[in-house]
Amino acid sequence: MALTTISDDDFQRLTQFIHKEYGITLAQKRQLVTSRLSSFVSQKGYTSYTPFVSALLKDRNPADMEAVLNRLTTNYTFFMRETEHFDFFVKTILPELVRRHQRDKVMAIWSAGCSSGEEPYNLSIYIKEFLGAQAGQWDTRILATDISQKALASAKKGIYELPDTVPANWRKRYFTPVKGTSQFMVAPEIRNNVIFQTFNLMDPIKFRLKFDVIFCRNVMIYFDQPTKDALVRRFYDATVPGGYLMISHSENLGQNNPYQTVAPSTFQKR
Repeated sequence: MALTTISDDDFQRLTQFIHKEYGITLAQKRQLVTSRLSSFVSQKGYTSYTPFVSALLKDRNPADMEAVLNRLTTNYTFFMRETEHFDFFVKTILPELVRRHQRDKVMAIWSAGCSSGEEPYNLSIYIKEFLGAQAGQWDTRILATDISQKALASAKKGIYELPDTVPANWRKRYFTPVKGTSQFMVAPEIRNNVIFQTFNLMDPIKFRLKFDVIFCRNVMIYFDQPTKDALVRRFYDATVPGGYLMISHSENLGQNNPYQTVAPSTFQKR
C-alpha cells in the first residue's frame, strides 16, 4: 500500500538532510516527495515515514540514499540537446582551445551532472570531428560526473535509442546497431574518450587540472540561490582564465555571477 502522508517533522528532517548533503531544494515539493517515495518506503517494509526517515538519516545506506535521489530528481537527457551550445562550442570554443593548447595538446572539459552520458559522448564526437586526422595527437578525454551510480552505470554501457537529430554520417561512424533492438552502442573510440566518475557537486572541487570548459546543464534547477551561488563560485575557481561555463537555457546564475556572459547561457572567466 502506498503511503500518502508524511508528517511535518519527517518532511523537514528529510528535505533538510537532502539539501545539506546534496544541495537539492525540496521544501516546497511535499506532494512530489510523497508521490515519488511512497512505493519505495512501502517496498522497504515500512508502514509510515517516521522509521524510514530515521533509518535513512542514521544509517546513510548508499543504495537507499541513491534510490531516494533517483526518485526525487529526473535523469532525463538526450543527444543534441540545446544545439546552440554545441554550435558555440564548435565555432568559438574549440578553435580557441586548439590555439591555446597547441603545445601541450590537452583539453580539460567537464560534464558536471552528466546523467546517462549523452552530453559527454556528444562533446567527444564534436571534438573528434573538429580535430579530424589530428585527434590522435591530443588528449581530449572528458571528465563526466554524476551523483547517481545508476545513471553512471547506464552511461558507461553507452547504449541508446538515437533521436532523428543525430546526423546519419555520425550514426554510421560513431555508433553500432545493437542486434535485435532499435538501439545503438557508442563506438569504443568515443567511449574511451570519456572518464566517468561519481561526484557530489556539494563537495570541494579538487581535480588535478582546472577546466577549459564546464558543462553543467539542467542541474542547478534543483538548487536554491545560495546553493547555486556557492557552486558557481567553486566552478569559477576550477575554471582556467578564459575558460567557459555553460548552463541550460532554462536556468540563470543570479546577480552574484563572477563570470561574464558571452552568449545565451554561456559564460567566460575573463
